[in-house]
Amino acid sequence: MFNLMLVSPRIAPNTGNVIRTAAATGCELHLVEPLGFDLSEPKLRRAGLDYHDLASVTVHASLQAAWHALSPARVIAFTAHATTMFAEVDYQAGDVLMFGPEPSGLDAATLADAHITQQVRIPMLAGRRSLNLSNAAAIAVYEAWRQHSYPGAV
Repeated sequence: MFNLMLVSPRIAPNTGNVIRTAAATGCELHLVEPLGFDLSEPKLRRAGLDYHDLASVTVHASLQAAWHALSPARVIAFTAHATTMFAEVDYQAGDVLMFGPEPSGLDAATLADAHITQQVRIPMLAGRRSLNLSNAAAIAVYEAWRQHSYPGAV
């Protein structure tokens, strides 16, 4: 399947929602510290409902630790600053779909990292800054999964 990576997520309910998406789709979720909340936070648990035990979630102490664990996977960074649309990518099993923290997104130094294979954006109307993190992650995962005809889905 695919790997979702949240770099320094800040809002517990968003991460809880992404945990639920990971459980529903079979993706592995990778959280890169520092996190803006404690994993035992009630808002995180509530947003993920009873899906926490059904999701594969790994916490990495740093981005370098995440690269070490995930290499040599392709890394597709989602950023409002990219010119390529997310649906133009031919997603491959094992791809890492990378998202930055709320509300700033991935910074320039992270986007320049040699591990990143491609930068893509999710289209929005002009004048809008960004989508909610959990919504963006769901859009990305479902497009990648759709391209593979939803293996394992009912």
